[in-house]
Amino acid sequence: MPKYFALIPAAGYGSRMDNQLPKQYLPLAGKPMIYHAINTLCRSAHISRVFVVLSPQDPEWQRYDWSEFDGKLIVLHHGGATRAESVCNGLTAAQQADPVCPIGAEDWILVHDAARPLFTEAQLHQLIEEIGDDPVGGLLVVPVADTLKRGGADNRVAQTESRENLWQAQTPQMFRYRMLLDALSRDTHANVTDDASAIEAIGLHPKLVHNRDFNFKVTYPQDLELAELIMQTRKNS
Repeated sequence: MPKYFALIPAAGYGSRMDNQLPKQYLPLAGKPMIYHAINTLCRSAHISRVFVVLSPQDPEWQRYDWSEFDGKLIVLHHGGATRAESVCNGLTAAQQADPVCPIGAEDWILVHDAARPLFTEAQLHQLIEEIGDDPVGGLLVVPVADTLKRGGADNRVAQTESRENLWQAQTPQMFRYRMLLDALSRDTHANVTDDASAIEAIGLHPKLVHNRDFNFKVTYPQDLELAELIMQTRKNS
């Protein structure tokens, strides 16, 4: 049976948050934001190991106590200049990081954003169940709800785009280890903004798994406030 591993690329900065602290360490519900994704993944019985890929110059990680995740959480200081590079570097380093629980070519890798702190065990279970033995893999998505406008050079509407069959990609994105590493190792990364894009670039079609609960990416300061409110609501329900 294939094993499941999670990888969180966290070497970025998050300039749109208007904060000197890297986005993944911004406080949320009394913890650094990345804690919440790590907590969900580490506490799942499905996941064998959780790898966090940090910048080699990361000064913040050691300021926090991560000992509650000992035995399951492994830190890799192999972050790159882009998300795709960080994931690729992390996958390469992860295979050698734990000889007790090595990653096989057909094992599943679930790549998750550090800035999606609302991800739950139920969403993880849904993704694993719906992907099953799919030959390609897949990702959590939500349908595009807003009307989409394409802007022109003069900052005016050029046209309205159809929303039919359009989905907003989320994470985790789940693919076989060797397939994902091979896809990300190619030199055609100009349009690779997520792991599914890399898989698409080699001619494959990931499965869409419709997520029906909150799992948005914290990008702007108001997103952090909303995430805090949702966490509090979940706690009190």
